[in-house]
Amino acid sequence: MPDKAAIRIEAARLLAHFEAQGAVRVEADILQPAATLLDLYGEDIRARAFTTQDPVLGEAMLRPDFTVPVVQMHMDGGAEPARYTYSGKVFRAQDAALHRSSEYYQVGYEVFDGSDTAKADSEVFSMFYNALTPVGLRASSGDLGILLAAVKGLKTTDTRKSALLRHIWRPRRFRALLDRFSGRAPMPEGREKLLGEGGAKNDAPVIGLRGQDEIDARIQALREDASAPLISNQEVALLENILNLRETMTNGLVRLSDLAVDMPAIAPAVNRFEARCEALAARGINPENLDFEGSYGRTTLEYYDGFVFGFYAESRPDLPPVATGGRYDALTRMLGQGRSIPAVGGVIRPDLLLAIQEAGA
Repeated sequence: MPDKAAIRIEAARLLAHFEAQGAVRVEADILQPAATLLDLYGEDIRARAFTTQDPVLGEAMLRPDFTVPVVQMHMDGGAEPARYTYSGKVFRAQDAALHRSSEYYQVGYEVFDGSDTAKADSEVFSMFYNALTPVGLRASSGDLGILLAAVKGLKTTDTRKSALLRHIWRPRRFRALLDRFSGRAPMPEGREKLLGEGGAKNDAPVIGLRGQDEIDARIQALREDASAPLISNQEVALLENILNLRETMTNGLVRLSDLAVDMPAIAPAVNRFEARCEALAARGINPENLDFEGSYGRTTLEYYDGFVFGFYAESRPDLPPVATGGRYDALTRMLGQGRSIPAVGGVIRPDLLLAIQEAGA
């Protein structure tokens, strides 16, 4: 990998490039309140973050990325529309078997602008596309908004839809729930006995933090879920068609438009996808040459809720993405204390970009 001085120089070059495009440079504290991230993502983030105790912040984390603190800064009083850029290290625990660094530089570009979301998506993507494709990187893209809309439109209970939505970013868990809710997998072992006629009654002493009333309420909720109608095979097939979709953007739009006939809930998201394709073409980027995957973005941090993208070196499949990004409108609502603004952005890893350039030199 390149030495640290070279990485800092490359990060400064990218930062200057984004500033030249009109972005305002911002900073983010290395130490971030853990409560904010845990509220957003749940305890899953803890396994990937470095935590500590701070006398002012309480439980704190070394920043795992910049997006959350930049959104917090903007929602606390930033002007709109706004464009920001930043550079610095992020910290994420890694699997030792992957031999990847737990700290590395990110350089980012974020747009807060609700006037034309398709135009903003294409602006951010083109920034990265024009900088990275000359290096030989391949772009991949997806749209989590389509999958989210498909789940919200299922003819099933709100409880089941909430469970599926909560686990969209955990593909194996999502699949297990979908199989159970559609009758393709049996009820979890032991639950059938628990939900029997006498399942809610227990004369034994209650052990643990939950009282008997809470236990009874949980069992009643499980009974109601067990008696709910199954998700139909047709709806499961439509979801699977979205999840398994791998096409160019242009062909993907055709396929998704066809699916929207039988799943009207995704039609608004598909219309946004079409507008994005048109906006990219207006910037000179041909959607026929861009890859699209229905499942793309499901293993990223969980704030993306629309267009998502990444850039990869096909000659180095051992490397993580050189750049990633996407739309995160819901995050601004969660951090905006009653207000929100559509937002989209992305980050580049200068260390990986340098490594690939050096290998091709």
